[in-house]
Amino acid sequence: MRTVDRFVLIGNPVRQSLSPQMHNGAYRELGIDARFETLCVTDLEAAMGEILETDVKGIAVTIPFKTAVIPFLDEVAGDALAIGAVNTICRRNGRWIGHNTDGSGLARDLHEWMDVRGKTVAVLGTGGAARAAVYAVILEGGRPVVVGRSTAGREALAAAFDCVSCPPGDLVRIEAGCLINATPVGMVPDVKNTPVDAALLARIPRVVDLVYRPLRTRLLREAEAVGCSVRSGVGMFVNQGAEQIRLWTGLEPPRETMRRIVEKELENDETH
Repeated sequence: MRTVDRFVLIGNPVRQSLSPQMHNGAYRELGIDARFETLCVTDLEAAMGEILETDVKGIAVTIPFKTAVIPFLDEVAGDALAIGAVNTICRRNGRWIGHNTDGSGLARDLHEWMDVRGKTVAVLGTGGAARAAVYAVILEGGRPVVVGRSTAGREALAAAFDCVSCPPGDLVRIEAGCLINATPVGMVPDVKNTPVDAALLARIPRVVDLVYRPLRTRLLREAEAVGCSVRSGVGMFVNQGAEQIRLWTGLEPPRETMRRIVEKELENDETH
């Protein structure tokens, strides 16, 4: 009987994720029998208890479980240890090992787009994605500033990476070379909202939105309107997924195919 390797994405919500299309398209191109599924989780403990007893070979983790999932793992490795958040879980000899491909995925995308070295980069958010963004900025030689409404949240994140933080109202005082939105604000279905007042954007030459659905968020549209160079979350999304495939299968991921799949899906969104 033919066996199919199973991989699952856990989060809440997961309905908007393009991970299944991207991963399953990559598996087809690689010629492997594998299936990527999604699971909307309300009770993480119950869900992990069930998943860990199945034949699932790997787990992808998204909002809001990237830090909450850590206690269920046997080991936290590499970047995940430094970031303090897990987005990828591998099964190795019956042990569950947590990794993070968000940080390296964003660092690779930033490297292709701009020279971060020596620049101040404002990172909006205090969750798992923000931790990965701060880590990516440091990897690329930049100076991150954590921007968040929660005093405790932003100070804790800044302390973890030995950088500075400020409330959103102080963004106007920061001479930032780039701003990264690492919050879910503006993501489908919350498309009418933006994490930053448009009046602040003209002072910042480059804006990255880690939200990739919709492709052109309100933040990116308003940033473009005042002359900013903008970058969607597609590059990071494809890179992190590619590294997940490498970790799970040991194979070289077909990045260009993955990008084409994601961009086609997002273009379909725009026309509907």
